[in-house]
Amino acid sequence: MEKPNKKQVLLFYCVESQELARKISDQSDLIQLQSINWRSFDDGFPNLFINNAKDIRGHHVAFLASFSSPAVIFEQLSVIFALPRLFVASFTLVLPFFPTGSFERMEEEGDVATAFTMARILSNIPVSRGGPTSLVIYDIHALQERFYFGDHVLPCFETGMPLLKQRLHQLPDADNVVIAFPDDGAWKRFHKLLDNFPTVVCAKVREGDKRIVRLKEGDAAGRHVVIVDDLVQSGGTLIECQKVLAAHGAKKVSAYVTHAVFPKKSWERFVHKDGENSNKAFEYFWITDSCANTVKEIANKAPFEVISLAGSIADALQI
Repeated sequence: MEKPNKKQVLLFYCVESQELARKISDQSDLIQLQSINWRSFDDGFPNLFINNAKDIRGHHVAFLASFSSPAVIFEQLSVIFALPRLFVASFTLVLPFFPTGSFERMEEEGDVATAFTMARILSNIPVSRGGPTSLVIYDIHALQERFYFGDHVLPCFETGMPLLKQRLHQLPDADNVVIAFPDDGAWKRFHKLLDNFPTVVCAKVREGDKRIVRLKEGDAAGRHVVIVDDLVQSGGTLIECQKVLAAHGAKKVSAYVTHAVFPKKSWERFVHKDGENSNKAFEYFWITDSCANTVKEIANKAPFEVISLAGSIADALQI
């Protein structure tokens, strides 16, 4: 089937996503950056202005968002709800990291599943002239969250795994790489996307009042083992997995997460420090630029290496 002609896209972005937006526009002459005046009134509430609002009529428009904290969500939602109403041909919202994705379960009455709340908010984005909003999200925590969204948005769930595979094949010891999953959930989520690599699976087991990590299946001996998961918070599970894999003879241990959340600078526990071999447990720690604030903080700090989503997002804007 013949592919439709590629479309010209006008890309707006929030303040903290400026660097990623520039990288996306560098991928294609069909993507043109647009600007918003992000101002505030004296009382702190947003005073926003979409530049060249009349000029975007009839064009395909996208917005690159970053819901890194509750403090910035409202101002971005205000723009997200305004753009489709400006007579645009279509509207795409790129939200690389869906931040409430890990809060999708209710374990007892009274728990609030904020993943569902966020999905309901985004489901009420106004319909543009081209129809429902396309919503691009990378490695959402649970695929069943697709069903949290209503009919006014079309969720497009992308993944960073092809970018990881490309990087792994560039390693000098690529033929010795084994993929490790920290639990069964990560295995179910990603093993089909990485099926050309051998795998090992870890698991958390309860011993008394403690939950400890064990090697459930697979052989790590003599291999460069890469732990893969969708996101990292404190990093405690990754550290425990590294210890278990090293104890089972892993030659090297690295890690990959799509979303490096790292609250309270928890990334610091992974940074290589001269003369302290205990801090060099990870050969590489690959992350994407879905969490812009983290990327700025860990710049040029080993073992971290950023794999940009820019090319993948540029492709997604042509869907």
